[in-house]
Amino acid sequence: MTTPPVARDRRPARAPARLGFTDADAGPRLADLGWWDGDDAVPAAALVVWALARAADPDLALAAVENLRESLGESWAELESALRVDQGLRGRLFGVLGGSTALGEHLVSQPERWRLLRTVLAPGRVHDESRLPSAEDRRRTHLDAVGADADAPAPVAGVTGHGAVELLRLAWRDDVLLLAAADLQSVCEPELPFWPVDVISAQLADVAAAGLEAALAVARAEVGADAVEGVRLGVIGMGKCGGRELNYVSDIDVIFLHDGPADVATRLASTMMRVATEAFLEIDANLRPEGRSGQLTRTLEGHVSYYRRWARTWEFQALLKARPVAGDAELGREYCEALAPMVWEAAERDDFVADVRAMRKRVEDHIRHDVADRELKLGRGGLRDVEFAVQLLQLVHGRGDGTLRGQNTLETLAALGEGGYIGRDDAANLAASYRFLRMLEHRVQLQRLRRTHLFPSDDDTAGLRWLARAAKLRADGRRDAVGVLQAERSRTTVRVRRLHEKLFYRPLLESVANIAGSDLVLTEESATRRLAALGWSSPSGALKHVAALTAGTGRAARIQRALLPVLLDQLGHTADPDHGLLAYRKVSEALASTPWFLALLRDEGLAADRLMYVLGTSRWVAEMMPRSPEVLRLLGGDGPQAELVARDPAEVAVSLRAAVARHTDPRSAGNVARSLRRVELLRVACADLLGLTDVVRVCTALSSVWAAVLQAGLDAAIRERAGAAPAPAVISIVGMGRLGGGELGYGSDADVVAVCEPVEGASDQDATTFARGVVESVVSALGAPSPDPALEVDTKLRPEGRSGPLVRTLSSYADYLRRWAQTWECQALLRARPVAGDEDLGRRFEEMIAPYRYPEGGLPEEQATEIRRMKARVDAERLPRGADRALHTKLGTGGLADVEWTVQLLQLQHAGQHPALRTTSTLDALTALAAEGLLTEDDAATLTSGWTTATRARGVATLVRGKPTDQLPRSGHELAGIASALGYPEDDPGACIDEYRRITRHARAVVDRVFSAVR
Repeated sequence: MTTPPVARDRRPARAPARLGFTDADAGPRLADLGWWDGDDAVPAAALVVWALARAADPDLALAAVENLRESLGESWAELESALRVDQGLRGRLFGVLGGSTALGEHLVSQPERWRLLRTVLAPGRVHDESRLPSAEDRRRTHLDAVGADADAPAPVAGVTGHGAVELLRLAWRDDVLLLAAADLQSVCEPELPFWPVDVISAQLADVAAAGLEAALAVARAEVGADAVEGVRLGVIGMGKCGGRELNYVSDIDVIFLHDGPADVATRLASTMMRVATEAFLEIDANLRPEGRSGQLTRTLEGHVSYYRRWARTWEFQALLKARPVAGDAELGREYCEALAPMVWEAAERDDFVADVRAMRKRVEDHIRHDVADRELKLGRGGLRDVEFAVQLLQLVHGRGDGTLRGQNTLETLAALGEGGYIGRDDAANLAASYRFLRMLEHRVQLQRLRRTHLFPSDDDTAGLRWLARAAKLRADGRRDAVGVLQAERSRTTVRVRRLHEKLFYRPLLESVANIAGSDLVLTEESATRRLAALGWSSPSGALKHVAALTAGTGRAARIQRALLPVLLDQLGHTADPDHGLLAYRKVSEALASTPWFLALLRDEGLAADRLMYVLGTSRWVAEMMPRSPEVLRLLGGDGPQAELVARDPAEVAVSLRAAVARHTDPRSAGNVARSLRRVELLRVACADLLGLTDVVRVCTALSSVWAAVLQAGLDAAIRERAGAAPAPAVISIVGMGRLGGGELGYGSDADVVAVCEPVEGASDQDATTFARGVVESVVSALGAPSPDPALEVDTKLRPEGRSGPLVRTLSSYADYLRRWAQTWECQALLRARPVAGDEDLGRRFEEMIAPYRYPEGGLPEEQATEIRRMKARVDAERLPRGADRALHTKLGTGGLADVEWTVQLLQLQHAGQHPALRTTSTLDALTALAAEGLLTEDDAATLTSGWTTATRARGVATLVRGKPTDQLPRSGHELAGIASALGYPEDDPGACIDEYRRITRHARAVVDRVFSAVR
C-alpha cells in the first residue's frame, strides 16, 4: 500500500531531539539522507522521519540505515524511494533496525534482503495467520536451501559441511528477520497490525522444526545415504518447541527414537544436533531417559520400558509438551500414542505433588540471587509459574478430559477456563499476564539475539527506555514510558504470584459455597481430585471445612471466601494441611464474634502466612491456638522489637504472679496460672517454629514461666493454708534437673525439692506439717486434669525418693546429705537452683549443698567410676524398646544425656578448684570448661552443637507431633514438618536427619574420649 508523500495532519518537528533522537548530529545525518532540511523534516520524507523516530532506539535505527545505504550503494535509491511510499516497509524495516542490533547487522551484510520486508502484510488489516507460511511451507523452504527433495520419505541434502551450515544459518536468519519485522512493525507504524506473541512463538517453533528437518537431511548426507538406509529416526520436540511457543533465542529440547541399527541412529542424531547447533540454535537432548548419562536415542520399546519402570513425575510433566517435529513422522506419532496413557496416570503417583514442587524449587534454586528480581522466566511471578500451574492442572484433570491434553500453554489455559476448571476471568487475566511477560522476553532477546530473560536493572535507564518503546508503551500523564513499563511489569508479577490462588483454590470455594453469580462450579469429584493432587490427605474432609467456613451471606463468610484461596495455598505447602485447616476452622469458630480476627488476617498478610504455617506444621500449636487466640495478634509483628519475640520472661513472670494473686483458692489460682502459661507457651512455640528465636531463649522463657507458675501456686496455697494467722514456716521450692538448669522443653515436668524452716516460736514439726500441706496443695492444683499442656510437679529427686518426706527442714536436709548422700544425689544437686518461695532460705540451701556438688578435692576415683557405671546402665537399659538410638534426642548417640553426663562429671571433678564451673546451665558450664582449659575449644564447640541440636530437635518434634517425644522419625509427614521448622528444604527432609546424625556422631566421639578420661 502507498501513502501520499507528505504527512497528513502532522506538523514537522522543529528538532530531531523532540522526536526522540539523542545524538547531537542526528539533524545533519538525517539531512545527509535527504530527509531533513534545516529545522524541519523534508515534506516528502516526513512520514519516513516520523516512523524512524518511533523506533525502539531511533539512534540505533539511524546508524543502521546509514550502514545499509553504504552497503547497497547504487541500489539505495530504490529502497529510499520505497520507504517514502510504503508504510509496511517503513514499519518493518525501522522496527527491526531499532529493535535488534543483530538483525540490523544481518541486513547490512545481506542488504538486498530488505526486499523480503515488502511482502509480510498489507497495512490497515488485522493480523491474518493464513498470510504467513505454514509449517509445511517452512519445511520445504529449508530443505530446498540444502538441496534436499522435500517429497522424499527421508530427504538427503545435496550439500554438506560448512556450506550446509551457512545455508541453514542464512535461511534461519531470513525467517527470524521476517517474524521480527511482523512483530515490531506496529512500533514504528501504529496503523499496522499487531501480531500476538503466541502467533510469533508458534511461527518460531515451525521455523525451528523446519531447521531440524533440514539439519537431519544434512546429517543423512554426511553419515552416508547407504549407511542410513533402513534407519528410521524420529525427533520429538519438547519444551517450548514442542508446545509451539518458542522464543527468538532458546535451546531446542528434543528426544530421539529410532528403528534400525542403534549405532547408525546415534551417529545420525548426533550429527544432526551438531549441524543444527552450529547453524541456528543449540539442540538439547537432556530430557531423554536418564538425561546426559542415557543413550542419545532409543527404540520405541526402550522408551516405553523406561517410562513404565523408572521415570519420575517430572519426566511425565515434561512429556506434556511432546510432539513429533522432524524425522519419521509415523514413528513420532507412535511414540506419543504409546506414552500418553502413562502421562495421564502420573497424577495418581504417591510422589506426584512432592515431585512437582521439587521440580519448581529446583528451578528457583538455580536463579542467581543478584538477578532473581529481574528474572522474567524463572523468578517469582514469572513465566515458569504460569507454565507449572497450567501443567499441574493438566495432569490432575486431563485424565478425564481430552480437551486439556494440548501442548501449548495459552491454548490449555483457555481450555481450562472453557471446561470450568478455572474461572474464565482468571484464565483471561493469566493469559494476558503470560503474553505480556513473553513479549518482554522476546524484546530483550531480539535486541542482540542472545538468550536472556532479564528485565533491565533500575539503574539501566537506556535499557528501560529502549524496552518501553519496543513494547509500545507510552507516558500516561502521570508517569513516563519507563515508569509505565515498571509499573505494568510489577502489577503483572504480583498477579502471577497469586496464580495458585487463582488456578487451584478459588474454584474449590465456588464448588462448596453457594455463591450467587458464580460462573464456575467444579464437581465434587473434580474438587476432591484437585485437593488430593495438591497434597491433601483427606480432600473430602477439607471440602467440608471450606463449606462450613464460607457458608452464609454475612460479612464473615464473605471475608472467608476472599481469604481462603490464599490461606489454602499456604496450608498446602505445610506438612499437615488437613489438620491445619481443621485448626483454622476451630480458631475461626472460637472468634466468630470477634471483629478484629478476620480483619487482621485480611490486612496483615504476614500474620496470615505465619498462622497457616504454624497450624499446618504443629499439632501442638493447632490444639492450643483455639484456646488462646489472643496470640494471633502477635503474629503480625516483624523485627527484633516485635512482641512475638521481644517479651521479657521476667516481665511475663511478674504479670502472671500479679494476675494469680487475686485468687485465694489454689485451684482457681492454678487455673489462671495454667491459662496464662498457655499463652506464653504458645507465643514461644510460634516464634520457635517460625525461626525467630533460638534454643537458649526458648529454654529460658519456658523455664521462667514454669517458675512463675510455681511461685504463684505457692503464694495461693500459703494464703489458703495460713488464713489470717502468720504462717509457721518459710518455704523454698528448689528446681532440679532441667528446671534448675533453665533448660525446660515444651513437654518437661518440673523436678523440684521443697525445704522449709520454722519461724520464730514454731517447732520443726509445725513447720514441716504446714509446708507439706502447702506443697501438696500446689502439686494437686497445678496437676489437675486440663486440656492444656501438663503441669506435673515431680518431687522424686528429694532425699529417699518417694519413700522420704515431701518437705524437710534445712537442717534435716543437711543432716541427710552429711550421713547418707549418694553419688547420684551429688550429681543431681549440680542442677539445684531456688525457683520459688523464700529467697533467703533458698540462698542458704545453696550454701549448704555447695560442698557436695562442688567438692574441694575433686571427685574420688571410685565415685567417678560409679558415675560411669550408672551411665553405662542408662545406655543399656533406659532406651525405649524399638527406639532408634541414632535418632533418640535424650538417650541416643551424642544426645542430651551424653553431653550432660560428661559436663556434670567434669563439674564434680573440677568445680571445687574452678568457681567459674559453678553453674546449673549446661551451655554456661561448657563455656567455662573451655575458658579454664579443661576442654579444648573444638571439643566444647562440638558438645555445644550436639546439645543445642538435640534440644531444638526434641522441642520441634514435640510441637509437630503434639505430644512430648524424644524420638525423631525417619520419614513421613512428621519428619517433613520437623525438617521445615528446623530450616531444611521441604523437598529434602532427609537432609535434616543426615545433619542430625553427623552432629551427634561428632558429639559422641568427644564424649567417648572425655567421659572415660576424667580423673
